[in-house]
Amino acid sequence: MTTADDGPEPVRGPLAKCPTGIDGLDEMTNGGLPQGRPTLVCGAAGCGKTLLAMEFLVRGAVQHDEPGVFLAFEEISEELTQNVRSLGFDLDDLIARKKLEVDYIHVERSEIEETGEFDLEGLFVRLGFAIDSIGAGRVVLDTIETLFSGLSDASILRSEIRRLFRWLKDKGVTAIVTGERGDGTLTRHGLEEYVSDCVILLDHRVTEQVSTRRLRIVKYRGSSHGTNEFPFLIDEDGISVIPITSAGLDHPATEERVSTGVPALDEMLGGKGYLRGSSVLVSGTAGTGKTSLAAQFADAACGRGDRCLYFSFEESPDQLLRNMRSIGLDLGRWREQDVLRIHSSRPTRFGLEMHLATTHKLIREFRPDVVVVDPISNFLSAGTTVEAESMLVRLIDMLKSRQITTLFTNLVGGGTNPEQTEEGISSIIDTWLLLRDSETEGERIASVYILKSRGMKHSKRVRGFRLTDHGVELPEAAPALPSG
Repeated sequence: MTTADDGPEPVRGPLAKCPTGIDGLDEMTNGGLPQGRPTLVCGAAGCGKTLLAMEFLVRGAVQHDEPGVFLAFEEISEELTQNVRSLGFDLDDLIARKKLEVDYIHVERSEIEETGEFDLEGLFVRLGFAIDSIGAGRVVLDTIETLFSGLSDASILRSEIRRLFRWLKDKGVTAIVTGERGDGTLTRHGLEEYVSDCVILLDHRVTEQVSTRRLRIVKYRGSSHGTNEFPFLIDEDGISVIPITSAGLDHPATEERVSTGVPALDEMLGGKGYLRGSSVLVSGTAGTGKTSLAAQFADAACGRGDRCLYFSFEESPDQLLRNMRSIGLDLGRWREQDVLRIHSSRPTRFGLEMHLATTHKLIREFRPDVVVVDPISNFLSAGTTVEAESMLVRLIDMLKSRQITTLFTNLVGGGTNPEQTEEGISSIIDTWLLLRDSETEGERIASVYILKSRGMKHSKRVRGFRLTDHGVELPEAAPALPSG
């Protein structure tokens, strides 16, 4: 209870944010960088600091009509313009329209006299003029080590860094200051992170010859934010941060059903098929028909108007289309109508985090209703079992949160228990189908059965499994499964 002596309650309001326009970063920061305050972006050479800073300015000018100033101490304007042109950033056009100002200041270490009179007045005049000339609300300084390269006196260095950050705040601009990572510190000087309101750490690490880019928000004064490491991509569209770590168990659930594409299998699943938004796992040894069953599901999805994104880690798109024509599935027509998109790559091409980032980006762009991942067992070649499990759990959580029905295939090695997965995800799968071969009178005959299917009545019968020239069929009779 508040009394008169308690005084007025403090006014609480959200911290003003400046949206970066960078995919995923605004989600991580709950709206963007602190408006009117400096943010430090630090990391080792080649991790993407300059690109992130430049994209912050370009997105601000294009998407939010907010001009920006880029002040470089290492690369001249022509080099910067050329370097980012491959990402679709036309700096010359933005400069001509007074949306961007790019300036280069040469700092010669030998010319800097370390005296108590050293200050940044010349920089402030030049930067202030650039800001006022185009009405800039965003500023980038790249990089701070070069600016202060001639200073070794710690007291002068600390004083000038604080003065620089105070000047940026007083000017009311949202600033990004880039810095090289030091030995055991976020920056070489080890001072900038303490005077910055927000600190973003970029990392480009290589593990077993596979590289992964990661981003982490080290601190953010006055705002909540994601604290884990997040993978990010640099491609022809710029930077994409993937804000996925471990999603909570708050997925929406629906009673709607979607066909498997095989009428007899629909019948085994209560006559209606899979639950929309659920996760389905199809396990089996090599040659049992896992990809064919997945393709049948994709074909049915496209036929009812759903959009399907198919990740193939063993076959190229043309090879997959050709092979499926042999069982009467014409997936090419759906691809031509752009309701089916096939993405093929080798798992060893990237690390698992980069695969997760790529998958998230493609899903965000294509907005599918159905996703097929064929097969997940190949991820073990790109990382350890624990890493593969972690990646797949996050992927499944992300897909469920978007109500995307997903079918995973999994190759079971000979001699292993088919009712277990090496990736350790069987417990979070909603529907699990097992395909098995048995030998009868010198002939190998396939069969299928449902190990589990949450939220619905389902058959426990073992049905035959046969590939024909008009798709998958499930004969009533199936040979007895061998014991063991």
